[in-house]
Amino acid sequence: MTSHIRITSTALAMVFATAGAIVADTARAQDSDDRGTLQLHGFMSQALVVTDRNAFFGSSDDGLGSLEYTEIGLNASMRLGDRFLVAGQALSRVAGNYGDAWEPTLDYGIVDYQALTSEALVLGVQVGRFKNPFGFYNQTRDVPSTRPGVLLPQSIYYDRSRSLGMASDGVSLYGERHLANGTLYWQGGIGVPQIGEDAEISLSARRPDLDAKLSTVGQLLYAHDGGRINAALSTARVRADYRSRVTPSSEGEFLFQPVIVSLQYNAERWSVTSEYEYQTRELSGFGDSRANRSTDGESFYVQYQYRFNSRWQWLLRYDYTLSDRRDRNGRLYAATGQGPSYSRFAKDATTGLQWQINPHWSLQAEWHYVDGTAWLPRQDNPDDDKTERYWNLLLFQTAYSF
Repeated sequence: MTSHIRITSTALAMVFATAGAIVADTARAQDSDDRGTLQLHGFMSQALVVTDRNAFFGSSDDGLGSLEYTEIGLNASMRLGDRFLVAGQALSRVAGNYGDAWEPTLDYGIVDYQALTSEALVLGVQVGRFKNPFGFYNQTRDVPSTRPGVLLPQSIYYDRSRSLGMASDGVSLYGERHLANGTLYWQGGIGVPQIGEDAEISLSARRPDLDAKLSTVGQLLYAHDGGRINAALSTARVRADYRSRVTPSSEGEFLFQPVIVSLQYNAERWSVTSEYEYQTRELSGFGDSRANRSTDGESFYVQYQYRFNSRWQWLLRYDYTLSDRRDRNGRLYAATGQGPSYSRFAKDATTGLQWQINPHWSLQAEWHYVDGTAWLPRQDNPDDDKTERYWNLLLFQTAYSF
């Protein structure tokens, strides 16, 4: 991953993140003299998180805020011959009461083989732990310099259940086709997703046991006129065995199936990005038919970025998520006694500033006004009934990359 490069254009970050380019781009950037040379790069970030109500990434609502949002990453790559590349990244992360705080994990680790490389067409395969290609940001979301703000739009890039879509262990095929006015990228993979306890907690306060099964993910993206206009379609089918911790004999299967449509326009000084997601969450195969159910949710955001100059950038975004399209205001959910109605939706108005101090250091400030708690981390708020519907979130972050 080329995290040492300052990516000022969202389109450039997105193009690097698709069709295996998170690794393949590094290979193309190196010349033949770099064969066998180990490339090392990394990043770290520290944030102060303050909320007036509800907790986000630690005890952010205690008046002093929380410093429990820290990211440290180190990535390495080595080119072996003209067609092979070995690359990986270790990540250590603290995000409030997230279960594996500070525990180093393998973010990705692959062997990349480019079977075909020409001016018109590139075809390749990755074997190992690959980043799942969906949306514009998922494959680079761990690197602060590639994010448009401190937080990505939580309607699609959930932090409270981030492991559900981050990476898979398996095989991924990718390619790119250079056309007269643009480039077509594609990537598809099959593997076992890395589902953690964050996803289990987000599904239910009772925290079921999820055992990941073979799943699929794919993306088709077209970048027109060097990334001035970008459009993508992403989908996945994430499967896991589901077992209740309350009633261990209650077993079934969990299915998460998102479809994301992504659009972006980039001008010289400004960019507009929007993504829409339709998702299905399904429980099936239980002996008690009352446990079998399917819920369709939807999410979208519209984001505007204005670049005053090479160092300063302004962000404005509206972000919306809905857990159940058949219960938009959450009243049916609340009537069952499972939790408050506002825990089933979230409407988030965001604005922020980013200052690139130098090629390595950056500072960001970001404010969110949120109606609803659909993406509020349960790790920090174990009792939904003690949360508040309307809340403010303020973040300050400094990041360093090399």
